[in-house]
Amino acid sequence: MSTTPPLSQATGYGVVIGLGFLFAFGMMLTTFVLKRYNNELQTSEVFSTAGRTVKSGLVSSAVVSSWTWAATLLQSSGVAYNYGVSGPFWYASGATVQIILFATLAIELKRKAPNAHTFLEVIKARYGSVTHGVYIVFGLMTNILVTAMLLTGGSAVVTSLTGVPTAAACFLLPIGVVLYTVAGGIKATFLTDYVHTVVILVIILIFAFTAYATNAILGSPGAVYDALVAASERHPVEGNAGGSYLTMRSKEGGIFFVINIVGNFGTVFMDNGYYNKAIAASPVHALPGYIAGGLSWFAIPWLAATTMGLSALALENNPVSPTYPNRMDPADVSAGLVLPDAAVALLGSGGAAATLLLIFMAVTSAMSAELIAVSSIWTYDIYKTYINPSASGRRLIYMSHTSCVVYAICLAAFSTGLHYAGISMGYLYLLMGVIISGAVLPASLTLLWDRQSWAAATFSPPMALVCSIVGWLVQTQAQYGIFNVETTGSNYPMLVGNVVSLLAPAVFIPILSLVFKSPKYDWLSMAAIRKGDDSDVAAAAHVDIEVVPGEAHHTDAEEAAEQAKLSRSAKIARYLTLFLAISFLVLWPMPMYGSSYIFSKKFFTGWVVVGILWLFCSSFCVGLYPLWEGRRTSLRTIKSIWLDITGKGRPLTHGQASMAEVSDEDAKHEKKTATPPEVEVGKE
Repeated sequence: MSTTPPLSQATGYGVVIGLGFLFAFGMMLTTFVLKRYNNELQTSEVFSTAGRTVKSGLVSSAVVSSWTWAATLLQSSGVAYNYGVSGPFWYASGATVQIILFATLAIELKRKAPNAHTFLEVIKARYGSVTHGVYIVFGLMTNILVTAMLLTGGSAVVTSLTGVPTAAACFLLPIGVVLYTVAGGIKATFLTDYVHTVVILVIILIFAFTAYATNAILGSPGAVYDALVAASERHPVEGNAGGSYLTMRSKEGGIFFVINIVGNFGTVFMDNGYYNKAIAASPVHALPGYIAGGLSWFAIPWLAATTMGLSALALENNPVSPTYPNRMDPADVSAGLVLPDAAVALLGSGGAAATLLLIFMAVTSAMSAELIAVSSIWTYDIYKTYINPSASGRRLIYMSHTSCVVYAICLAAFSTGLHYAGISMGYLYLLMGVIISGAVLPASLTLLWDRQSWAAATFSPPMALVCSIVGWLVQTQAQYGIFNVETTGSNYPMLVGNVVSLLAPAVFIPILSLVFKSPKYDWLSMAAIRKGDDSDVAAAAHVDIEVVPGEAHHTDAEEAAEQAKLSRSAKIARYLTLFLAISFLVLWPMPMYGSSYIFSKKFFTGWVVVGILWLFCSSFCVGLYPLWEGRRTSLRTIKSIWLDITGKGRPLTHGQASMAEVSDEDAKHEKKTATPPEVEVGKE
């Protein structure tokens, strides 16, 4: 970046602190409204599972928001800058497949453990405390790596755009997130995810139309194409077909593709945040929510990086580029500064402001999911399981709140330390698979295979971790003979470490399951997991626990009908995920990779147009559809608020009809027969 940041420090502090507090206030207000008008009470179950009643529209927007990290936008633009058009596609397809495949696991979790709060509870129910401890470590390592990536990437951008010190950004970014997460629990995550996703989609569309339609220097796909051809001639890409930035045939891009796939298996399948969202989803909405979310997310890194990474390349020999007349420093590319550079080149200070807002949204929405994930693990898998099994609902809520605050402080300090150690977001992104992917197969098979033995589940993740670290470091030594951030973070050592980590359990699990056999598992202990007891919270609020969303008792017939729907969803999920995985990984990219095709100007134009149209479809799916899906509840709540503030009605007690449905005459009658004021929701 240029020595003088395009925005002032005051702007940086204003966005990081001001927007954080604005979201916190908005969530606190929303929590009050939901409590007063919608019978919602902040029990420990509602905090961590939202009553298991969230619909597909909000599930899909939450999946998109949680998966749109700082790395989604920054790392994908970096690989576009390094490898050309292949980079954005490899990033997008290599990380979409995991979300789509995870839909199968989400359905199995809801089928076999309908009352679970975390995926780790399922591990304990099947294998016991020792195995549970192993997966707690891997689960927390996943959350720590993801949060560190969010804060290192986000703080680097804030510093480069505004001059706010990196350490300050690391500590200030989480403040608003902690406040609104503590105020609203996972429901806050879903609702703020929706807002963040809409803002992110709008900003990416602004960038795309600027680069490909209105910019004075570029302004069309053809102009971008010509600039990329010229860039290929100035500095051809080693390993790309013809040295071109306009081909899917990229040796280094292909290596990144494999690293990306392997690493993202770990960050989806081992991140309790994704299981939290599956658990919070209504049973019939989990599958469509995850499939729609995965398909909608694909367009975000694909179009964002195809726009910003390629614009940075196209404009780097123009005086509008912040690094003119030089190319970007590789350390800045790894730190995630390609997108902000491109935004400044395209839109000046307006582009810098848009990027700051974009990264703030990406960091805070994903971090909220991480806070809920860690608080769920601490509350249910550690505190309630081993420290205080008889904990009351109020105590569990206190533990959830406390763990959010402590985790945020610890990770802010850890991320600051990484910054001063020279560890960037890009390094962590490549490293995460080496550390955590060894637990992906055994964790998945816990829900999918009844013959996996206790020994296989317990020992294969740590054995895979040892093998992956050895492979990573041996390859570094063999290739470079020296260990530092640059050598250990290069493609080949990371490739070896990632692949060994994911595939080693494929060898260990069959051997350990055959040698140390366990009886065929019957799934009953998973079904026996019970919800937390929130009767004390309900009693303190003078509320019947049965009318709190998600707490109503289900009859045997209702549970049987629900299981039948989940079984049908499980079959659909298997076929659909297989088809989509093959399409994204083989049918679409491999013919272009194998043929070494270099894009023509018409093909590149079509490529860009498809990306823009796909993002419009994503905007409908995760922007408009959730509003349509929740229209009745929203209208009823708005009407209730209007009647309340105009004095024509009042919030009714839990279990009564909505205030908006009560006529004036009924309301007058209610005053004579109403329950005492102390049991009215919203009146303590």
